[in-house]
Amino acid sequence: MSRIRILQFITPAGFYGAERWVLALANNLDPEAVTCDLAVTHESGHQDLSVATYFPTNIGKVHYLPTNGRFDWRVVSKLASVIRERNIDVIHTHGYKSDILGYLAARKAGIACVSTPHGFAGKVGLKMRAFIKLGTLFLKYFDQVAPLSEELVSDMRRFGVSDKKTTLIRNGVDLKEIDATATASSGQVSGGTGKAKRIGFVGQMIPRKGIGDLLDVFDTLYRSDPSLKLELLGDGSQRLELEAHAGTLRSASAISFLGFRSDRLEQLSRFDLFVMTSSLEGIPRCMMEAMALGIPVVAYDISGVDQLVEHEQTGLLAPLGDKVALAECCQRVLEDPSLAQALAAQARETIALQYSAARMANEYEALFARLLERQAPGKSPERVV
Repeated sequence: MSRIRILQFITPAGFYGAERWVLALANNLDPEAVTCDLAVTHESGHQDLSVATYFPTNIGKVHYLPTNGRFDWRVVSKLASVIRERNIDVIHTHGYKSDILGYLAARKAGIACVSTPHGFAGKVGLKMRAFIKLGTLFLKYFDQVAPLSEELVSDMRRFGVSDKKTTLIRNGVDLKEIDATATASSGQVSGGTGKAKRIGFVGQMIPRKGIGDLLDVFDTLYRSDPSLKLELLGDGSQRLELEAHAGTLRSASAISFLGFRSDRLEQLSRFDLFVMTSSLEGIPRCMMEAMALGIPVVAYDISGVDQLVEHEQTGLLAPLGDKVALAECCQRVLEDPSLAQALAAQARETIALQYSAARMANEYEALFARLLERQAPGKSPERVV
């Protein structure tokens, strides 16, 4: 059987969950069974294209698509040309812009299209809401949609995507990368060194991440233990606002905004506790990475997070917005090493069994193969009407 030829398409907004997800999938696909190319839009000289830089060359080729501004309809023709030149069988899109442009390119070139929704932004401007709405309208016309969580499956039903076109493939992290980090750290995959304990977060600094709550919770913990440190990895539209808020707190000198870090896993492996205060998530990759590294986790109890964290088993959960309860959960982990170790061990086992990128890649390979088998010769693709 000849290799299936896949084109991953993403319009990078940084180097965050969706971009890292694309790399995790590519790193775990079987190169004997799949050729996997990557296409990215090149929108400005300041755009972070790390997903293209780190894309594995043994699995396929990277294609840069120059654009005029952040949304350029001419990308459709450029994508269609790549599809024809590389004899692509399936285009696989990620995010509302790639869904719109990728769908149109797939239909122009006459190939199958698959979308993986990674979650939907909460509080956004009117223009962004309009584009996201348009992207969700396109999903019902895709050949297959593969949500990462049960919550996203429910969203697909709400958007009018038929159950026959929906295949749940749970999110996964690249344990090869995780274990390489652990080895490079001399096998120490949890905790910082010395007296000061590190509480940490990795992700975008945007409103739905609720980082203001994390700052307030840390300030409460710091009043009881001034040796604590808070380290925040990532960047985003809210960073300056959050830095200003942190500067008003008693714990200001113990809070570090580290920005984007290419060594995020090395930094993450040194945390004593990972805390997530999001109000909206799919299944968060940064939390999966922390759990895979053996870092105990505490979070607000929201959809998506509750797929990963079973309270008192693989982490501790507090009701959304309850900063007092969240602080109590953090304090329990920080003050009880045996609890922290037990939670971390069970979390790592859960990730290895249910949320590995190797398992995820196998399921996508099977999905792509089934999709091509169902493509009847000469059948016209379904079009937007």
